[in-house]
Amino acid sequence: MKKTALLITAGFLASIATPATAGALGTPGAPPPLPPSEPFVTGNLTLAYNTHFISYGHDIWNAGNAWDDGLFNPSMELAFNLGNGLQIYLNTWFDVNDNMVSDIGGDVQEVDVNVGLYYTKDKWKFQLGYGAWMYASQVEHIIDGKISYSDGFWNPFVMLHGRVGDDLPFDTGLVAQLGIAPSKTFGAVTVSMPVTVSFDTDNFHGGDSGFAYASVGLGASIPLWKQTTLNLAATYYHTIDDVISVNRDEDFVTGSAGITISF
Repeated sequence: MKKTALLITAGFLASIATPATAGALGTPGAPPPLPPSEPFVTGNLTLAYNTHFISYGHDIWNAGNAWDDGLFNPSMELAFNLGNGLQIYLNTWFDVNDNMVSDIGGDVQEVDVNVGLYYTKDKWKFQLGYGAWMYASQVEHIIDGKISYSDGFWNPFVMLHGRVGDDLPFDTGLVAQLGIAPSKTFGAVTVSMPVTVSFDTDNFHGGDSGFAYASVGLGASIPLWKQTTLNLAATYYHTIDDVISVNRDEDFVTGSAGITISF
């Protein structure tokens, strides 16, 4: 009896001296650990300085090879997580400069509002969205569709951009793009080199249909502090005058610098 009592007492003391591990992997009868929950709303705010405003190869302010008239382009996006890889996104983008008297107010020359869906499955991402691009007294209505594959390096994509209604001298129509966005991380810095080739339908940018432009970029994303990144990039464009007839120069280089805050 004394031996049994001693064993019971020792077991009791051992049990109260051991930290509780409910739910720990391998504990008999304990539930498995729950996966971390994904937030319902995520977003980012970008404050960017650009030397040019390029819209699918169109040099909007006809800067050409000049870098002396910078633009401020703030933007923000919110994404709402619906589960199972589906998100609703809402974003807005502004073009702020003093290149002309604005019909919107102050130096705000353009306000774009876009809404749509993201669907992610493994390494695939699908996007479908609508945009209203407002500038001067005009509104351009667009539909975007994009498929991208994140393989860790090449990251190929295909995109269709449709103008479905406008008050412009250009026709409604379609831009089709193919590209890759190779990226590699060196320490904390991510370096990317996106390459894009683009094709227009007739009079989308004032010219014929066909091959419109090719571009090659070099960019770097540098973490500054938690959830804040510095982005630097330069992009070379080779445009075709017969297709994009409104550009000042067929070949030009653009630059950008900005800060993105994720939340």
